[in-house]
Amino acid sequence: MRGPIRLEADTTVIHLTSSRFFGGPERQMLGLAQSLSNDYRTAFVSFSETGLCKSFLDEVRRAGFEGIMLSCDTPRLIAATKELTDVLRNLGATIVCCHGYKANALGIIAARRIGIPAIAISRGWTGENLRIRMYEFLDRRIIQRMDRVVSVSHAQARRVRAAGVRDDKIAVIHNAIRPERFATPDPASRADLIGMFPEPPAIVVGAAGRLSPEKGFDILIAAAARLLNAPLNGFGNGTANRSPGADRDLGFILFGDGSLRDALARQIASCGLENRIILAGFRPDLDRYLPHLDLFVQSSHTEGLPNVLLEAQAANVPVIATNVGGTPEVIDDGRSGYLVPPGDAAALADRIAHLLADRPTRDAFRRRGRADVEDRFSFAAQARDYENLFAAILGKAPPAPPPAFHAKQSAGTF
Repeated sequence: MRGPIRLEADTTVIHLTSSRFFGGPERQMLGLAQSLSNDYRTAFVSFSETGLCKSFLDEVRRAGFEGIMLSCDTPRLIAATKELTDVLRNLGATIVCCHGYKANALGIIAARRIGIPAIAISRGWTGENLRIRMYEFLDRRIIQRMDRVVSVSHAQARRVRAAGVRDDKIAVIHNAIRPERFATPDPASRADLIGMFPEPPAIVVGAAGRLSPEKGFDILIAAAARLLNAPLNGFGNGTANRSPGADRDLGFILFGDGSLRDALARQIASCGLENRIILAGFRPDLDRYLPHLDLFVQSSHTEGLPNVLLEAQAANVPVIATNVGGTPEVIDDGRSGYLVPPGDAAALADRIAHLLADRPTRDAFRRRGRADVEDRFSFAAQARDYENLFAAILGKAPPAPPPAFHAKQSAGTF
């Protein structure tokens, strides 16, 4: 184990996670750390996950923060808890923020041993499979013992409350984004995106996420099949009497990987649409392609507060999403995007066709979506909310807000 790491700060915040790649939750942790005032220092600790956490910790270190990979992991729970306790003590931890059921279960024990508060960050429960449902069942009981539970949406807060967490322990702090990530899209990336299709389309509808049941990608594929196999007039870039099924204007691309990849590939093949619906796999460079989508679709059955919708809106892409979880807290139906019922392929197909045929509405959704993420989902606002929460837990007055947005580390990672 590493020797003591000395951080000069009034409050040392430790983010404990079990990262497998640098994804949405990891961006949230790092973005918060970069945006907290100088009264706070942050370090990151991750369970190894067979070494997969290295990609996240590399990003952490490039941004100038301390990142530690634990050597002990499940099923060595006693050794892992002891190691974690020692790491938190050596770091001079003041507060530990726990991300996920493993971090919650071991983090609260280690925090209690050294006498510091533990905060659970609740992004949502997926119920992806029996094993995950068992872990999430235990997690609902563990978070009752946390000092605070941060929910990423009001919808998730209701689920946390239903799990038995007291109202006075629950705080709602939305996810955030740096829109400047999409300030200068590379025009060449549009050609690269189109080149992923064996039969290049003129119009590309995209989606992104883990290929698992709760994301509803089978519903999106069913909706796509309805559009690709049926004549739809008044479609696309303003040209009337054109059919996406007939002249191959339209393509769908799904970014992500997961347990359902083979099943989704079979579904696409059964429709004979292998050239029109592409499973592009997990792409760490998704930011390159998002601004070049003509429409972004989320088909989930459940969500906390989806980062990818914030990213699509920041990238000036009009969005359609299912009316689940915290999604209505991101999309104002009919104003900044469309909401559809989950599990309804016909309704989803209808909304996609309608929006692709309506350029003025698409343009309005782009403007309003981008404005919303800038106004309501900034890391500066998120950091102030966390500082107030930390101050309340520690019995301190929160630091005065800075006169303008201040990130104490370079924002280049974002």
